[in-house]
Amino acid sequence: MASASQGRLGREDWRRGITIGASTFVAALAVSTLSEAALRVSGIVVAGLVLAAIIFVGIVFDIVGVATAAADEAPFHAMAAKKRNGARQAIAVVRHAAQVTSFCNDIVGDVSGTISGSAGAAIVFRIMVSRPHLNDALASALMVSLVAALTVGGKAVAKGLAINRANDIVLVVGRLLSFLEAHFGVHFWAQEPSNHKGAKPKPRQR
Repeated sequence: MASASQGRLGREDWRRGITIGASTFVAALAVSTLSEAALRVSGIVVAGLVLAAIIFVGIVFDIVGVATAAADEAPFHAMAAKKRNGARQAIAVVRHAAQVTSFCNDIVGDVSGTISGSAGAAIVFRIMVSRPHLNDALASALMVSLVAALTVGGKAVAKGLAINRANDIVLVVGRLLSFLEAHFGVHFWAQEPSNHKGAKPKPRQR
């Protein structure tokens, strides 16, 4: 019989939730400020491109998050042994899959969904100002439906790609991280020793 403590939230759960919430707040504030500034000084066509870019970013990060969760670590050890660019970083990505998927899907994915909704509302407002004879309720409903269709449909298509090409996608991410390390000195995780058998390090016993 499961103990009562297994159903309770621990400190790690609270810390993770608070960290994700705070990160989401900061990311949403930054992105929404930039997008609002871009929408205010742009025309309807450019505003539509900004909206499309926000949706696209959300889909791309969703691909990375799903691919990271589905990737197999073992092939990257063989690549790392051959000094393939990005292989060492790809191993780190897979080993930190929980953090990567949380960032890509929970933070970036949710923020892009929220910001795309507000960007769509801003576009509707701009349209209604220039064409007041239009039905604002219908325009808002159509915009919400369009944003939802592009977001959900795009992620549905991308999810199959992310699962089927998981290792290729993670390797691309690894190469990007390798580029950031080499040119900007940005290190997301401490370097971990590669083990050619592909086994993940065992957790320490307390």
